[in-house]
Amino acid sequence: MEMASAVFRHNDSLVARDLAGEKVIIPVRGNVGDLGSIYTLNAVANDVWNLIDGKRRVCDVVNRLQQEYEVDPQALSIDIQHLIADLQQEGLIVASAVPGACE
Repeated sequence: MEMASAVFRHNDSLVARDLAGEKVIIPVRGNVGDLGSIYTLNAVANDVWNLIDGKRRVCDVVNRLQQEYEVDPQALSIDIQHLIADLQQEGLIVASAVPGACE
């Protein structure tokens, strides 16, 4: 699956809260928060997190953030794809449906 056309959603087994402009994510295992595995996302990563909804493709997330940040589009795309790969590797997001190629 090509990353740009992939769709992701948040893992159901976690709790995420906003705190001082950052996102705090705590995995839940056996109905108990795993306090040994707390993740924090900075403001930009939090914006990416908020756009991961199980409906938007990665390219849609990139396009949306290109409207908000003055940054090289290719650099933004690469950074977002790396962040999403990291979130997936940590089990914080999971792949969803693939609605089609990006334009």
